[in-house]
Amino acid sequence: MQRILFSTTTRLALLLSLAVCTSLPARAQEIPDLPPPGLKLPHVVLMSMGGTIASRGDTRLNITNYGGGGAMRVQPHEWLEDLPDVHQIARVTTDNVMRPEGSPPGSAISHWMTVARRIQEHVDNPEVDGVVLTHGTSAISNLSYFMNLVVDTKKPVVWVGAQRPWTGMSGDGPLNLYNAIRVAATPAAGGKGVLHATNQNIHASRDVMKMSAYRMETFQSVDLGVIGVADPDVVKFFSEPTRKHTYASEFKIKSLPEKLPAVEIVYAYPEAPGLLIDVMVENGAKGIIVDGTGAGSPAGGQNEAIKRAQAKGVVVVATARTRGGRVQETPRRTEAGIVPGDNFVPEKARTLLMLALTKTSDPKEIKRIFDEY
Repeated sequence: MQRILFSTTTRLALLLSLAVCTSLPARAQEIPDLPPPGLKLPHVVLMSMGGTIASRGDTRLNITNYGGGGAMRVQPHEWLEDLPDVHQIARVTTDNVMRPEGSPPGSAISHWMTVARRIQEHVDNPEVDGVVLTHGTSAISNLSYFMNLVVDTKKPVVWVGAQRPWTGMSGDGPLNLYNAIRVAATPAAGGKGVLHATNQNIHASRDVMKMSAYRMETFQSVDLGVIGVADPDVVKFFSEPTRKHTYASEFKIKSLPEKLPAVEIVYAYPEAPGLLIDVMVENGAKGIIVDGTGAGSPAGGQNEAIKRAQAKGVVVVATARTRGGRVQETPRRTEAGIVPGDNFVPEKARTLLMLALTKTSDPKEIKRIFDEY
């Protein structure tokens, strides 16, 4: 082996350089080491309802046409095998609560209630510190809000999804799942209602909505923004929800009937006919959400159809298709007997109205519920 010889001057220069480097402070972005595994790590239950995060593509570049049954699904234990890093932040156990393949149409809410009961079992277990659930991004914001209203707990319950399949190039699933487990393992996440954690952001389930079909920054809370972040060094909260949820809710899963009242959604647009509202009422709708124009107004023939529906005891709630801002109580709306839907998107207003109708059909009391939740 050839030896490299340095002059005395060169050796001194190297030693001085080394001394300077070792005395410099750590870089601002340096992340502290993760804690070692141990018996005292928080216990997080990872529940799978499937979704893109639980799907495989046939190639790494297939990020839009993926999934299916069998081998194209990622099972919960496979997440943990592919993501051993989670074992340094929590003791994770899994629970597969995916909707059975071939489930009949119209059984989604029934399955939601089944999952809610299962979540309740986990959070009632004193050995469990938090719960993470996965779901497809198309309906995750509405489903998480349903759980926000019916699960009775102060423990962290965190929903997570992905815009790209688990196998996709630059997939967001692994980091999203890792961060969701971090959030669920963080005591500060407790008591804030059901949370939604993707793209390093933490949203309140009441306010978050999907805003882009494929982009990874899809989830936004338009009016109120994020309540916290899952940064590499720490999970940090900046605010918390003020509306009723989880442990303060009057719609706890243990007290709900097996079937919820039927509530439908109709979209307002110029010359919209009233016949759709009539058909909804004829087919058993007990409540109707009108996703209104401007600040939440019905249009066309919908106004007369709303009067016919109200005469049969149907409760009508108005949301605004602008997806930002509140539907306010105005003299005209009050005279029409339409309940203002606050700043809800129509599907979340439907969820709340279904639950509210298990208690009352009085529009004044329904308005109280929309003001408080």
